[in-house]
Amino acid sequence: MKKLVLTGAAGRLGSYLREPLSKMAETLVSTDIVDDIGKLYDGESYTKADLTSLEAMEAVLEGADMVVHFGAYGDEAPFEQILGPNIIGAYNVWEAAHRNGVRRVVYASSVHAVGMHSKRDCIGTDAPHRPDTFYGLAKCFSEDLASLYWDKRGVESVCMRIFSCAQVNNARALGTWLSYDDLIHMVEQSINTPVTGFTVVYGISNNDRVVVDNTKASFLGYRPKDNAEQFAAEVLADTPALDHSDPEHSLIGGPFAVVELGNSGVASMNVVNDTKVVD
Repeated sequence: MKKLVLTGAAGRLGSYLREPLSKMAETLVSTDIVDDIGKLYDGESYTKADLTSLEAMEAVLEGADMVVHFGAYGDEAPFEQILGPNIIGAYNVWEAAHRNGVRRVVYASSVHAVGMHSKRDCIGTDAPHRPDTFYGLAKCFSEDLASLYWDKRGVESVCMRIFSCAQVNNARALGTWLSYDDLIHMVEQSINTPVTGFTVVYGISNNDRVVVDNTKASFLGYRPKDNAEQFAAEVLADTPALDHSDPEHSLIGGPFAVVELGNSGVASMNVVNDTKVVD
């Protein structure tokens, strides 16, 4: 490809995608709302752009073959805070993609679009939306937007429902972990698959305790290799017996399934900020 665009490049997950994406096109345009993201990889440039501006998104997507859309507010928050970057921003990305003839949007959706489903159901990618928060509701909107833009305008999308893409330091993550290597592999497969139409895939590693079924997205060639079971002994040794009647432990949204609407779900998750820094 000639040009790839990565939104949310300054975020933790975006930081792990920049280097591999820079090798997949002649030019990688990384974008976010910060003034600077530091040292760039070969073939990478940086453009400061706000997702809430359709004009800015049109400019940054001009001439792009595909866009990898990770830009968003990354936690539950009051609806007014979610609305701009996560809902209006999503519309702006898909509309700008359409106006520029961009072939495909590879989108960082989330488990929280279906977070109120039970772990015991081991849902597939065709399960109905059951958002657990305003944050999850915005992901539902974006997935439906992706479906609409495929059906009516021919813009392909792969919506990756990302689970726990962070260090494994709690019992829930033994079933929901997505390693950074598997994240990169999933994004690469979402780009390289010749035809995707509108596709949903769960962003989850090859965990023994996996809580969803990716069978219907197998054509993408996403074959995760990492398994959170390697952390089980240490994690479970420090974990008291869990009450499985508690929705936090029985529903796949975890803490987001029980938090009050508008309140942070990440606050109780002890996520380690191990953002990758360019040497």
